Amino acid sequence: MMKRILALTLAAMLALAGCSGNGSQSQAEEASSAPATSSEAAASEATSEAASEEAAEGDAAVVTVEEGKFTVGMECAYPPFNWSQLEATDTAVDIGSASYADGYDVVMGRHIAEQMGLELVVKPIAWEGLEPAVNNGEIDAIIAGMTATPEREENADFTEPYYESQMVIIVPQDSDLVNVTNIQELSGRRVLGQLNTLYDTVIDQIEGVDHATPLATYPLMVAALKSGDVDALTAELPVAVGVCSSNPDLTYVQFEEGNGFEADTSVSIAVKKGNTALLEAIQAALDTVDEETRQQWMIDATNRQPATE
Repeated sequence: MMKRILALTLAAMLALAGCSGNGSQSQAEEASSAPATSSEAAASEATSEAASEEAAEGDAAVVTVEEGKFTVGMECAYPPFNWSQLEATDTAVDIGSASYADGYDVVMGRHIAEQMGLELVVKPIAWEGLEPAVNNGEIDAIIAGMTATPEREENADFTEPYYESQMVIIVPQDSDLVNVTNIQELSGRRVLGQLNTLYDTVIDQIEGVDHATPLATYPLMVAALKSGDVDALTAELPVAVGVCSSNPDLTYVQFEEGNGFEADTSVSIAVKKGNTALLEAIQAALDTVDEETRQQWMIDATNRQPATE
């Protein structure tokens, strides 16, 4: 009888031990597969929200004058960099009053806008009004064949150059200046440049030159040359090529190396002083355009520019 009691007791103890062991394993598995606690979930949610906010801040860092648009200023009177026309084309942008802007600057501006996920808007602004316009918030940037001179860099921030050229002169086809090779051969001649530009300031590098009063736009300069009021115009090479292609009675002259104008003929894009986020975004967009493409865009612009009256 005693043996039977002991056997029953031992069996009961073993059964209890087995139940206890199975229970511990089950609890461990449940713990490992259980959902996160409320504090863990909250922490995860906070991390996710912080990442989303950081991304949103990155997207919102570039603020433009008009949401969803990239507004640029240019003369719309400086071919092949920019001009206005009455015909709507694949490369032109509507500027109102039944007119469209086209040119190298417009093509470059559209590319930059697309890279930033924005729509390009072009505002025609007289040359002397461009810097005030970017600084008072009328436009986001100046894309107008503008050189980043030390004086301009005091009032605006500039990208790296988006095009570089050389300085030449434009003269009538029948002029005795067509074969000059040195700028000093222009001594005593009446030479004209554009107001408030490098085109005007370089003229004084010619000793004894008759420095004509600068004019506001290039079409006015061409008219002055064709009417005989001046002997020569200063110009960058692509501008000269464009002018002469639409005015067969004119030609351009390139000087021998070391005998030409000393000038920085690179052009850059300007933004409001201190607008680093926009400047960096524009530069990043410019960096996606290789040199071959930049040159081809200029050739294309020169070929399709309208005749200069």
